[in-house]
Amino acid sequence: MKRALSSLLVFVLLFGSEISFAQSSINRFLTPSDTLNKSRVWIVTGSWAAIYTGALIGLNELWYAKYPRSSFHFFPDGNEWLQMDKVGHAYTAYFESVWTTTALQWSGVDDKKSAWIGAATGFVFQATIEVMDGFSAEWGASPGDLTADFLGSTLSLSEYLLWNQQRIQLKFSTHPESYSADVSQRAIELYGTSVAQKVLKDYNGQTYWLSVNPSTFFKNQNCKFPKWLSIAAGYSADGMLGATSNVWEENGETVDRSDIPRLRQFYLAPDVDLTRIKTNSAFLKTFLAVANIIKFPAPAMEVSSNGHFKFYPIYF
Repeated sequence: MKRALSSLLVFVLLFGSEISFAQSSINRFLTPSDTLNKSRVWIVTGSWAAIYTGALIGLNELWYAKYPRSSFHFFPDGNEWLQMDKVGHAYTAYFESVWTTTALQWSGVDDKKSAWIGAATGFVFQATIEVMDGFSAEWGASPGDLTADFLGSTLSLSEYLLWNQQRIQLKFSTHPESYSADVSQRAIELYGTSVAQKVLKDYNGQTYWLSVNPSTFFKNQNCKFPKWLSIAAGYSADGMLGATSNVWEENGETVDRSDIPRLRQFYLAPDVDLTRIKTNSAFLKTFLAVANIIKFPAPAMEVSSNGHFKFYPIYF
């Protein structure tokens, strides 16, 4: 019995030391470099190139390959989806720019250079999709999307150049949207059935947020205002069963559901800036920085374009 306990104790000590060593190694690896680390630069460059190439190949095979090609052309779509798609473009370009900038700073690249390369990368990632749209007969490159991509990347760049940090952040939240039986088939055709499809495609369930951290603007560092607390303004839309109207063709007949109002919705809510949560773990810091693109569930006030006001104990 004593031997068994002794053996168990030795195993626990050895296993514990291995875990401690692994955690220490992970922390060292994730801690930003003080000087230019060429190995890390190659890791970032290689990873981004692989992700970019894989995404383009996958997108082409899953989407564009099914439709006829055409000469490059533009298609103005600024009046569609109550501009929810445009806000989504700005959001995506923003966090791609932030993540790239952060990765380059982790590699020891100069802060300003990282910010410029990060913003350019975020814009190029999104603009490539517009180029692919431009060569598709079914769509066309959208000037509005390109403008939104530029604004999202520029927001990231401007904040890094001004403050070397993100004080004003774009965030995202979504919730399942329910549809009445008489329009459920239309919703399935537009937004799909799987969770992933609904999260990415159902604009009626999406909300985009501009989250501001007040503490980052205070000159008094001893101010007791919580450094993790932010104030967020949100935008979403509801009642959309088509790009520009709730009229569509179904089984050779015109369906007119203009009785369902297409509403803009505006929100005000507290938020949590996960990057301001103190921790000595580089792994946890990295995780929180990645997760920070999601709006934290919180009470919210809503005002719709029809003048209605609503309070949510918890909104996401």
